[in-house]
Amino acid sequence: MPLESDHPASNEPAPGGEEKLFLGIVVALAVIAGLGSWLAVAAFSHKEKLRGIEPDHARWLEDFSFTDSAGRTITRQDVSGKVLAVSFLFTSCSLTCKEVSHSMSEIQRLTTNAPDVRLVSFTVDPRSDTPPVLAKWGARYGADTNRWYLLTGDQGQLLNLIGTSFLTTETNNPFNSMPGNFGGTERIALVDKQGRVRMFFDGLRLETPAAAAAEIEQLRKEN
Repeated sequence: MPLESDHPASNEPAPGGEEKLFLGIVVALAVIAGLGSWLAVAAFSHKEKLRGIEPDHARWLEDFSFTDSAGRTITRQDVSGKVLAVSFLFTSCSLTCKEVSHSMSEIQRLTTNAPDVRLVSFTVDPRSDTPPVLAKWGARYGADTNRWYLLTGDQGQLLNLIGTSFLTTETNNPFNSMPGNFGGTERIALVDKQGRVRMFFDGLRLETPAAAAAEIEQLRKEN
């Protein structure tokens, strides 16, 4: 009688192997499907956030008179009846101001054919950001000085305008290195033709220029 060891080894899967394999495939597909659903929801939520953030309370662009990078005096009247994209900067900023200015540059490009749109950038460090310094900064980002005003002037007046019309201060934040201790300086504000601050966009996000330009187009249609 032949010994059991004389039989060739079987290549057939162990009993139940096919079921286990099938179950593994089903579980893997379920995980993939679940992940796909999560990504779809995340993408939708991400898209929804692009509409921007409304101000914490009603804000209006107050009167001002400052000097732009070309040495001209720019006042509230010069932007009256225009839709504005407004940013905040100081040229010694190492990172965020550069990214926000890139976003402003792209908004400028996307609104090239909109004569009733202006871009305004207020410095929070006027002692360093003189008109020549701002001119160099603006040239770096292709600023059209007839459409994009980079403004400097009296520090007290600038900080008062920014605090009254746009941003809140963060007096208890030890990591805030922005002159004036303003929070949200990476934001880009949109102001309608009546001078009302309508919403803010995160100037550090790649999607912001397109989202802001789309909103600007809607504000242009308002009376």
